[in-house]
Amino acid sequence: MGVIGGPPCQSFSRAAHSGDDDHRHVLPLEFARLLKGFNRRSPVSFFVFENVPGLVKNKHKTRYESIVNAFANAGFSVRAELLNASSFGVAQDRPRLILVGFNTKLFPGLEWAPPKPTQSVPLTVRSVIGKLREPKYWERGLDSSSIPVHPNHWCMVPKSKNFTTRGALVQGTARGRSFRTLDWTQPSPTVAYGNREVHVHPSGLRRLSVYEALLLQGFPPEYELLGTLSAQISQVSEAVPPALAQAVAASIRQDIARYHREGRRRWASKKLATVQTLDRHW
Repeated sequence: MGVIGGPPCQSFSRAAHSGDDDHRHVLPLEFARLLKGFNRRSPVSFFVFENVPGLVKNKHKTRYESIVNAFANAGFSVRAELLNASSFGVAQDRPRLILVGFNTKLFPGLEWAPPKPTQSVPLTVRSVIGKLREPKYWERGLDSSSIPVHPNHWCMVPKSKNFTTRGALVQGTARGRSFRTLDWTQPSPTVAYGNREVHVHPSGLRRLSVYEALLLQGFPPEYELLGTLSAQISQVSEAVPPALAQAVAASIRQDIARYHREGRRRWASKKLATVQTLDRHW
């Protein structure tokens, strides 16, 4: 059995201006506390913790070390790695901090071997959403059966003058956080739409539809979100790209299989560092 989670990361993001008293800072420690409790009741084989790269910045160094130590205290070896969704077949530049720990009693000496990239050249926005028809604009009482292509292919009504002013929205540029226009020839920036600040379609005429965002997150074309437009935007923003999640899961499965195949004695002699720095990534 494993425990997988990603406590809300807004307080550690680059855009955050939260102080030391932000209650969200302690959520990773709560994750570790719950993990420790689960592990006492019934052995947990592994855990996966996902968060933003900002957590390993100097600003949060002490906090990061306390989080890793809390996982170690819960009974796990810990390794951290910075993985980008664009390296795993997702048309999105989405770096994420992944911590994986193995139960030190069940797998003494075992350390996570992060997955190797599967995509050498990142997919582009055009390659994923370039051939889609125009979406349906939101309207009260809209019947999902009237939405073309896919039930999630709808978007907010473009009300700002930026959408009608020639040259206001240019591919690959941003006008503040609210008007970041995608470039057909590049991966999308991180799909994280705070306050419904959905990225602008490369045409510059509207924001992305939910379905376009889903595809840029790497979800299967047949996947469908339910709820209001606002709820769907939140769901797609907070998701982990499936291809990245699958790569991490597969790597854990391979590590455990290798451990059983090569024998416990060989691994038990290894000494693992409690806290790992990620300076080499920056």
